[in-house]
Amino acid sequence: MDLLLVTVIAIVALALVFDFTNGFHDAANSVATVVATRALPARWAPAFSAFFNFAAYFIVGTAVANTIAKTVKSEYGGVALIFAALFAAIAWNYATWRFGMPSSSSHAIIGGLVGAGLAAGGLDAISWASVDKAAIGIVISPAVAFAIAFAAMYLVLGIQRATKWHDNHPVFKGAQLVSAAAVSFGHGANDAQKTMGVIAALLLGAGYTELAPDGETVVVPEWAALSAYTAIAIGTLWGGWKIIETMGLRLTTLHANSGTAANIGATTAIFGATAVGVPISTTHAAASSIIGAGVGSGKGANWRVVGEMVIAWVITIPSAAVVAFIMFKLTQLPTVAAWIAVGAVLVLFAIWAGWAMLNTIHAKDVEAEIPPETRLEEHVPGHPHMSGHPPVE
Repeated sequence: MDLLLVTVIAIVALALVFDFTNGFHDAANSVATVVATRALPARWAPAFSAFFNFAAYFIVGTAVANTIAKTVKSEYGGVALIFAALFAAIAWNYATWRFGMPSSSSHAIIGGLVGAGLAAGGLDAISWASVDKAAIGIVISPAVAFAIAFAAMYLVLGIQRATKWHDNHPVFKGAQLVSAAAVSFGHGANDAQKTMGVIAALLLGAGYTELAPDGETVVVPEWAALSAYTAIAIGTLWGGWKIIETMGLRLTTLHANSGTAANIGATTAIFGATAVGVPISTTHAAASSIIGAGVGSGKGANWRVVGEMVIAWVITIPSAAVVAFIMFKLTQLPTVAAWIAVGAVLVLFAIWAGWAMLNTIHAKDVEAEIPPETRLEEHVPGHPHMSGHPPVE
């Protein structure tokens, strides 16, 4: 077994670690609403989401993977570049998760690829068409998700007026589960492909895969697809409860009716982007949908938390790019110095990440924060009773 093959195997393993972090970092996208409204017990929610994450493997193609794979031109690709990009994305995922801040794993890996690409070959190394496609998704997906969730909330309120169903009616909880399953499926379909795209770019740069006969599509091996879907499902199963706490309990006050509207907005944005091969942020779509449903329901939003989250969104790509740029430069030091510098960074980061995973909150902690359902919470639009919680300021 030659050194290149060993190195490629190690970087593929690192890519799957990124996919694992994507799973637990973005688990909140699909389960935050069902946990917050008690539509599903908190301890069951990650397994529910992980199942539908993996189910996308059997149905969805590789359009998003191909967009990611072509972010850096193949002649500049290689194991050092992919390593630097993956490390930056993993580091960003862990840092934002630790602070309970919903941010984009998608933008982290794109930023990592751009930063490492710039370090390797300057502006000419970047396929700006692929970056532009991702940038379009950055702008459009939150707006679309917010608008659809806001409109869906008014549709739900109209149904409530006609049926006299209260906010936490079992029909809405059932609709939440169906729509949450769709969000989980969309998360797996869009986000697992990003890791597939990174692996495909690595294999193409190392000469272990090739372009399809059309000269544009990167061939993604079946084992890469299966591994990516498995890793993201395992990560989702682990949980990532800090971000579930933020999205489910701190952005707005959710009930089953608004949770349903939020999931409708997120599902529409995610499925639409996946269909056209745009690697959008499922986190942006899900969080924007929750805010849209909260505003539409009259509960408002916690704008301080929203502001912090938007700042994290804005700095994700440049932050990941800077980390990747530096890490790539470390790999280019003279051999012994490179091994020492990169090894020291990896060891220190692994120690911190391990400590963070051992000292975090879990399902029981989040479940304890959820307000109990009361009669006053079972509000019927147009009914003289008021909803149990005041709007979030």
